[in-house]
Amino acid sequence: MKNFFYLFFITFALLTIDAEAKNNMILKLTYGDVEIELYPDKAPNHVKRFKELADSGKYDGVVFHRVIDGFMAQTGDVRFGNTNNPEFDLSLAGTGGSDLPNLKAEFTDIAHSRGTLSAARSADPNSANSQFFICFEPAPHLDRQYSAFGKVVKGMEFVDKIKKGDPNSGAVSNPDKIISLRSK
Repeated sequence: MKNFFYLFFITFALLTIDAEAKNNMILKLTYGDVEIELYPDKAPNHVKRFKELADSGKYDGVVFHRVIDGFMAQTGDVRFGNTNNPEFDLSLAGTGGSDLPNLKAEFTDIAHSRGTLSAARSADPNSANSQFFICFEPAPHLDRQYSAFGKVVKGMEFVDKIKKGDPNSGAVSNPDKIISLRSK
């Protein structure tokens, strides 16, 4: 009976680890690899969209077009912000998205703390599409206003190195870009 409990515990632990790994992503930056844990139980539609775009290579080559020191780094414009796309235009980066429909807001109890991954949007809460941002520092004014769906669990020091933009607008000239973004 004792061996049965050990076997059960080990099996449960392995299944839990495997389930967690399926919800983790690797963001490759010039500075190093960043591991992101996603929260499908909190924001299922945002996680599904993020994984779909990432695993199909849509984020590869996308610039961090808006980066504000002490606040956040924004990226994910797969139309105008993707250096691999013929429509790439740095002056328009941040105004585009994917060909998929916009997502309805999924406001959660996830706090916008250091490393939080959240969906960027316009003034319309239901306008998130492909763009996202990573918080450098806590931003409680964004809690329950933006759809947070993940968090950096390893490699935040590499996110900190992303080239910062204008202190007022966040616009970045010669921005860093995503090398690749895939499920772990």
